[in-house]
Order: sequence, then C-alpha cells, then structure tokens
Amino acid sequence: MLFESFEELYLLLRANYYRRVAAEVGTRKGSLSATECFCLEIILLMDRPTLSAFASFLGISLPSANYRVNSLIEKGYLVKVASEQDKRESLLQVTAKYKDFYGGNNPEVHRLIRRIEKDFSPEDLAALIRMIDRVIILLREAHQIGEKDE
Repeated sequence: MLFESFEELYLLLRANYYRRVAAEVGTRKGSLSATECFCLEIILLMDRPTLSAFASFLGISLPSANYRVNSLIEKGYLVKVASEQDKRESLLQVTAKYKDFYGGNNPEVHRLIRRIEKDFSPEDLAALIRMIDRVIILLREAHQIGEKDE
C-alpha cells in the first residue's frame, strides 16, 4: 500500500513537470532541449555540484559534461561559482531563469499546497511536513545527493 501510494504521488509530480517541460522545449530562441532540462534538474537536485561530481553522477566523461555545462551557461540557465572551501574549484549553480522555468512559480503546485493547507488539520499538516522532511533525508542518503544548507 505504501509503495503504491508513494509511486503514484511521485509519478503525478513528475508528469506535471514533464508536461511543462514538453510545452516549453524548442518553442522559443534559446529554449532548452529535453536533455538540457534533465541535466539542469540533476544539477539542481545535487545542490551545486562540481563538474566532476555531475559527470560522475551521470556516468559521462568530463569533456561531455563540460560541453553540456557550457551550452547551459551560454543560454543563461547555469553559472559557475567559486567554492568557498577551495577557490580553485567551481560549483555549478542553476540561475533564477531556470528556477522560473523549473516551476518555482508553478500555479498547479501552489493550488495543491493551498488545498492541502485547507483540507488538513494543523496537526496533520505538521506531521506531513515532518514525514516529508524525513523521506527527503532518506532519499538523499540513499542517492548520495548533498544536503541543503537550510
């Protein structure tokens, strides 16, 4: 029961994202390809990885990763920022332009959140938030994706 419910929730969230991506891919100058959307999503989820960490995560060569990253930088969806720990190292960071595209302003998600806040009691809402936060921790541990500094 838990597996089926979780899988359905995951698939519905992914379907919403891919529907938005499909509507945008190739529709205007400088738009993203499906592969570029995938790369940006991975970079966002990895939370500012190095180029080598990104390449390693995808199992692609460094030159291939570098080519993809440079294309995304040229389009304004990605920047390289100096690491605070090691100034010689660059971290990949998505830009506000991508976050807007990705769905930071997704009206469907905002409507869903408002419905959840309306339909759930404050106690159930607090429990839901705790459970989601715990699931995020478990997923990050399982997939070795960096912790957010929040």
